[in-house]
Amino acid sequence: MKFHSQEFLPPAWRICLYQLQQEAPRPKRITCPQEMESRPKYYGREFHGMISRDYADELLAGTEGAYLIRESQRQPGTYTLALRFGHQTLNYRLFYDGKHFVGEKRFESVHDLVTDALITLYIETKAAEYIAKMTTNPIYEHLGYTSLLKDKMVHRLSRGRTEPRRVTFQRDEKISSPLVRRSALKDTPEKQCSYEKIHNFKVHTFRGPHWCEYCANFMWGLIAQGVRCSDCGLNVHKQCSKLVPSDCQPDLRRIKKVFSCDLTTLVKAHNTTRPMVVDMCIREIELRGMKSEGLYRVSGFSEHIEDVRLAFDRDGEKADISASAYADINIIAGALKLYFRDLPIPVITFDLYSKFIQAAKLPNAESRLEAIHEGLLQLPPAHYETLRYLMAHLKRVTMFEKYNLMNAENLGIVFGPTLMQPPEQNALTTLNDMRQQKLVVQLIIEHEDVLF
Repeated sequence: MKFHSQEFLPPAWRICLYQLQQEAPRPKRITCPQEMESRPKYYGREFHGMISRDYADELLAGTEGAYLIRESQRQPGTYTLALRFGHQTLNYRLFYDGKHFVGEKRFESVHDLVTDALITLYIETKAAEYIAKMTTNPIYEHLGYTSLLKDKMVHRLSRGRTEPRRVTFQRDEKISSPLVRRSALKDTPEKQCSYEKIHNFKVHTFRGPHWCEYCANFMWGLIAQGVRCSDCGLNVHKQCSKLVPSDCQPDLRRIKKVFSCDLTTLVKAHNTTRPMVVDMCIREIELRGMKSEGLYRVSGFSEHIEDVRLAFDRDGEKADISASAYADINIIAGALKLYFRDLPIPVITFDLYSKFIQAAKLPNAESRLEAIHEGLLQLPPAHYETLRYLMAHLKRVTMFEKYNLMNAENLGIVFGPTLMQPPEQNALTTLNDMRQQKLVVQLIIEHEDVLF
């Protein structure tokens, strides 16, 4: 079969690779005429014992797709799959750990392994040039998924998002701080806010024929033919996954829980600018808890906090966290802290952790604030918006300090290790950085009106 560049015409599904899979040689097991006492229990009659390469070649000669297993003469106890393809015998070291494999893919049976190998060898031999070029003219933009997604996102985010903004630090008599602020920050481009999310691709075995939703070509093989985004369900070749834009729109049906879910994934799945947990908990706390002594410092009953977590995971925005369900506001405050602690990527992300820690170590107060501001502008948009909303809330908490005894420093102690964690999860690093973690959050609370 010959392939030409004009075959790369979107948006029709391209069947040439499917046709090649149908043409691929079928596996033909060459059985041993006698029972081999040394045969491992996980091999069948295709095992021929300790025979030479030359003899295996003789047994397989003239039959495309023929295969057998032999024990290595050079390394007794190791096994080789001998496979006839392209008028020659190919030899592969064969492994078993509950499943059979020669590479990354693992198979229930040797027959399935050989079937997949013959499909892959045949397609990659017949269509090597085509495969190399198949990502050059993708149909992804033509499928409607991307354009529909863009329209939805523009409409939704234009309703209520807050753009990260660069600010001018000026002396402000209303804020009691010795900091003499600069008249202007460095003149650098303003960060644009868009809720982009990379796809969460995982190797997937497709039942029945499937085509790549990026290049429109057939995903060949018996198992693990490609990858699927576990958040939105997009199916593509592994090589195509590297070219797919960061435009994942999570499907709520695929999001199994609220807690421990990636922050950006959650807000995109629920079509919100912030996680509903944050909005609902803060709303409840501001309704009935701002004068509660030790707010956020005093722990609620752990079993009740766990109940709140389960309620959000089960009921989402319909979870009941009212006073009739949980009279102690510390339970709601504890659930909010637990939500932030359980994030797989903290609000202040792993890759920006050291930037904030270094900012806190700067001796000059003005430079310190400027460095924190620069770090905030680099946060992913959903993380930025969530932190902005939380810090505005915590600033309001400090306004009730005479009742709740919680100032910015106390809140920094509570929220520092909750909102930022070192990427290596080293206990010693966390201990050494606690002062800086506290200071970062304290400064953001104190200056939230100019930092966001």
